[in-house]
Amino acid sequence: MPRPRHRRVSRKRRAPAAGRHHDHSYKQLFAHAEMVRDLLTGFVREDWVTSLDLASLETVKGSYVTDDYRDREDDIIWRVRWADGWCYVYLLIEFQSTVDPFMAVRISCYVSLLYQDLIAQKALTAAGTLPPVLPIVLYNGEPRWTAPTELSALIDPAPGGLAHYRPHWPYLLLDEGAIVGDAAYPAEVRNLVAALFQLEKARDEPTWLAVYARLVALLDSGALDSLKRAFGRWIYRSFIRKKRPGIRLPDINDFQEVHVMLQQRVEQWNAEILERGRKEGLAQARREMAAALLERTALDDASIADLTGLSAEAIRALRTTPTEH
Repeated sequence: MPRPRHRRVSRKRRAPAAGRHHDHSYKQLFAHAEMVRDLLTGFVREDWVTSLDLASLETVKGSYVTDDYRDREDDIIWRVRWADGWCYVYLLIEFQSTVDPFMAVRISCYVSLLYQDLIAQKALTAAGTLPPVLPIVLYNGEPRWTAPTELSALIDPAPGGLAHYRPHWPYLLLDEGAIVGDAAYPAEVRNLVAALFQLEKARDEPTWLAVYARLVALLDSGALDSLKRAFGRWIYRSFIRKKRPGIRLPDINDFQEVHVMLQQRVEQWNAEILERGRKEGLAQARREMAAALLERTALDDASIADLTGLSAEAIRALRTTPTEH
């Protein structure tokens, strides 16, 4: 069966540079068959997945463009042997911070474009029909996904027999924030995609360093050097900057050894956090002492400032702030 060839349309809009950088490094993780394998086996909760020949996974190159000329190069298409033909996996990675209420329309358009190309290239089944496609929306925004995951839910109910013509066209939503901690999905880092989701949703450096250390051990266990570098590149160039905006990192070329640098950096970050906590605690103690002196003594602002180490402006601000009882 010939591979589908995809047509490009000019005048494409481009996302902002920062967004493209994050999207690209994240996308590169799913350019590895091991990631797509773990995505299917760990997060598609359907029996038919067991009949896939996962060793046959291969990418389908190309991009899809909608009528408004938005480039769909951030979408990833794989195909895998299933029965006597191919099953296509259309993976749309959604980075936007707000939920798209009409995602079902978008994904149906993109899959239709895929089908149009398959028809044009005569990449059909032995029976002359279209191959099955699994559309997946991978969403890593902060608010939980609330949009319908089926096109029919967006169409107004029709009277009588007209409802028969309402298209259904569901897609599989993987909302990272909802998945992490859900007992229905793999929690162990043995699943590469589960590890990725845990890293994305970790709230502090020690937690994601621990996840990443276990992930590195997993990647060291096989011939996964390319994927290890892809994880290192994403961690170093995008993930850390998202978690700690404004951080300066030295230039490195060996992304396979990022975890060594991370261990050193996290020790430094932990020391900074402890020092910041110590200073914040000391400042709070000084404010409490000054408030007590203001309430219980007749000392002037300058005297209280000398005793507590606070500025005269801070003392005046405390004097004008109502005391809570």
